[in-house]
Amino acid sequence: MVPEPRLTSGGRNRAGVDLRGRESLVLLIPALLPILLLSVAPLARGIYLGFTDSRAGFGVKTHFTGLDNFHRLIHDTLFINSFKIGLIWAGAVTFIQFCLALGLALLLSQPLKMRWLARSLALVPWAMPSVIVAIMWKLVFQPQAGVLNEMLYRAHLPGSNIDWLSDFSWALPAVILVGVWAGMPQTTVALLAGVQSIQDELHEAAAVDGATTLQRFWTITLPQLRPVIIAITTLDLIWNFNSFGLVWVLTQGGPGHSTELPMLFAYNESFKYGEFGYASALGDAMVVVITAVLIFYLWGRVKETSK
Repeated sequence: MVPEPRLTSGGRNRAGVDLRGRESLVLLIPALLPILLLSVAPLARGIYLGFTDSRAGFGVKTHFTGLDNFHRLIHDTLFINSFKIGLIWAGAVTFIQFCLALGLALLLSQPLKMRWLARSLALVPWAMPSVIVAIMWKLVFQPQAGVLNEMLYRAHLPGSNIDWLSDFSWALPAVILVGVWAGMPQTTVALLAGVQSIQDELHEAAAVDGATTLQRFWTITLPQLRPVIIAITTLDLIWNFNSFGLVWVLTQGGPGHSTELPMLFAYNESFKYGEFGYASALGDAMVVVITAVLIFYLWGRVKETSK
């Protein structure tokens, strides 16, 4: 019989091979395979298609075209317009979400009656699928029988005859309002956790020194919340920039491309016009933008921890 290899105290055999590390790698394979097959491989394939003329159809040959799609992208006014709309949408939704969520988090941190119920209700939009949220708000904005126009009509206020999601001036603000409502819960939860982690002794000491509530907010609460604020606003910016389902159900990018976010533009190019290569190039451009935002966030975190 062949004797088993003798292990040292560090988990190595006489040849110096780390058997424990090898066994750990083998155990990780079942978890890594789905990630490689369902995430990494499609991502790599999508990036490659951005450099080809891939089109929809059976038997259509694909050729490598280099940077032709990106050159076309730079001169595509519709994409430039969608990119601007995406920046306006992501910036506005993220900023309004943060302001409202911060106020709500400060309110929910106070010892109010039925606070548990208020905290539960604040999570309702988060528990609803984005498609359901969009359908619900589409009914609210319905011009003939919607709740909003009905309220304006009964209050004798102007705007009761506006088709909010089909009007060139009001479609984007209406969609931004829905995006704020749908995305506020996760921002509120993150900020509420940060507020509750602030030591009460800091506020008590500042109050003894004569600091007002506003002064304590600027000098204690905001500085203590800075890491949470940077993290959640960065994530919100990325999530909002990549939004698709909410806006697609509400307006499908209309009217006249006024709410067409970059993801909607890429979707139309791919599945409506069959331009797989060009749509992949659009995705590559958005990956670059998101990567730049992540690098900026990580650079800020490293700079902050190095102080």
